[in-house]
Amino acid sequence: MNEVRLKNGVNERDHILGPSTAPITLLEYGDFECPDCGRFFPAIKEVQRLLRDNLRFVYRHFPIVKNHPNAMRAAEAAEAAGAQQKFWQMHDELFKHQEALEDKHLHHYARRIGLDTDRFASDLTNHTFLKQIQSDYEVSLFDEHITGTPTAYLNGVLYTNGFDSENLLLAIKSADTEGVSNLPEHRTGLRQLLERLRQRRE
Repeated sequence: MNEVRLKNGVNERDHILGPSTAPITLLEYGDFECPDCGRFFPAIKEVQRLLRDNLRFVYRHFPIVKNHPNAMRAAEAAEAAGAQQKFWQMHDELFKHQEALEDKHLHHYARRIGLDTDRFASDLTNHTFLKQIQSDYEVSLFDEHITGTPTAYLNGVLYTNGFDSENLLLAIKSADTEGVSNLPEHRTGLRQLLERLRQRRE
């Protein structure tokens, strides 16, 4: 079977966590109200903690408003936070509170992460970032043929494993042809590694 490759590579407009020199790039097309994206979120967090500078994570909006009525507004809130250099703080708030994405909640998160709330409110009221999000959505739909979320790519190749830490690490191990990530060879070793990580956090 032919692998599906990302057509539009990582660029300066993307939201990126991690160095450009990282051997692994994980790119997600996500929707803040999508339950599967919500389940993928803690898995990505665990993998980021394990791999540190060996992972570059990229997030692109793909709000499916037909199914998720608050998704576009949440994406606007994330972009408004990004304009104040706090995209990732808002990204985390939104995924941690997927059941609360109405405007009153978005303003609460803005206060909690220390945004200039007047500027944030103005950006939401004026839909400052709406056209850009819609434009990016159309590019994703027509260029990449994205139809659902989460859709993820590892080093530019479509990721088709499960959206849990263990399966993600297995795929990363395969994608890391240089062996830089120092991950265990087998599923059992990966499972033990994740258990140790979780115990340290308890």
